[in-house]
Amino acid sequence: MSQNNDTMQAMLQKIGTINAVDGFDPSVFAVEFTDMNTNEKRMRLPVVIQISWFRLMYPQGRIAVKVEPGRDCFVATARIYLDRNDAADNYVAEATASRGKCPEKPSVSPREWAQTAAIGIALKNAGFGLQFALAGEDFAAIAPDEFGADESEVPVIRTESSESGDEVSATQDDYEVITPAAPVELTPEQKYEAALKTACPITKFAGKTLGDLITLDPGALKWIATKFTSDPKIQEAAKFICEYAVEQASA
Repeated sequence: MSQNNDTMQAMLQKIGTINAVDGFDPSVFAVEFTDMNTNEKRMRLPVVIQISWFRLMYPQGRIAVKVEPGRDCFVATARIYLDRNDAADNYVAEATASRGKCPEKPSVSPREWAQTAAIGIALKNAGFGLQFALAGEDFAAIAPDEFGADESEVPVIRTESSESGDEVSATQDDYEVITPAAPVELTPEQKYEAALKTACPITKFAGKTLGDLITLDPGALKWIATKFTSDPKIQEAAKFICEYAVEQASA
């Protein structure tokens, strides 16, 4: 069983190298969510980070979105192109998602929500987020609002207008997502805060974070930083916490 677990961990680490960008670690931006079916705590990568990751990897790439009204909902189809000049049928991934009005989130536009969901699924299909439990996937129940209630962060879709002034759908090739700028490099303080939120891998402290170990068991934190090799990212986070603490103490 141990050998199988080691093999699986090795495979997951290999998956984590897909679309790797030097100096960019998407796991820093992953957030914890609770699985609605199992109540299990898992990690989710927000769609806005998937988009930024894609732009870092393919600065000349294009995310094309087509949105159509459905019965009590909007249906969005997203396509991922590695180059903005690629032909309409030369995409590397495609996904469709539908969203209707959510009584619990009246400020969230179902049209923009559908776009966001389709983009997230398409980007995961293209390899941007495969190592996370969830990254832009559709939900059987109410899906989370990936961008938050502030619709200023939602991708903007370029459309055309009819002579009457009503908005109409342009051709698929005319749709393009205006994505947010690539994330700036995190400050040491931001990296420290992210490291503190990293889940503790020790069974004894299941459900705790590396930050919790500072008061619960500093020795365990040091062990993870120096001896724990099953997950390099967790070890790196623990090491950063220890080094940051030393720097602050000597400042």
